[in-house]
Order: sequence, then structure tokens, then C-alpha cells
Amino acid sequence: MSGIFAAGRQYAWNILIASDQLGNALLGGDPDETISSRLGKMARAGKHQNRFIRAVGRVLDRLDPGHLRKSIEDDEGGRAVR
Repeated sequence: MSGIFAAGRQYAWNILIASDQLGNALLGGDPDETISSRLGKMARAGKHQNRFIRAVGRVLDRLDPGHLRKSIEDDEGGRAVR
């Protein structure tokens, strides 16, 4: 029975990641990059003064400390249109 639950968790996680990547693509980002990775790169580049980035970072840090920094995918983002 635990195999069914593990498969269900993995399925849900895959859907969340795909939704995150779709959201990023809809916002002009690389379709293979998550919003967290994109915001993490912006914060790293010194754009953390942006109130939206700070707010999202604070919310995500409560769930996963350092989330934006840990989510950065340096090998993704090259296909962004904005």
C-alpha cells in the first residue's frame, strides 16, 4: 500500500513542478525553469529590493528556509523571452 502513496506523492509533485514551469513560461520565462529559480536569480543579481520578490521570498522562506537561493537552476533560463 505504501507504494501507491509514494507514487501518488510523486505524481502530485510532478504536477506542481509542471504548473510552476507553465506559470514561468506564461510570464515570459524559460519553460523549463521554475518561478522560484527565476526569482532567486533576480534576487542574487541585486533585484531583491523589488517588493514582489521580497514578499514571495518571505512566504517561501517560512515553508523552506532559503528556498529561492536553493531553487536557482543556473543551467536554465536561456530561453526566456523577457
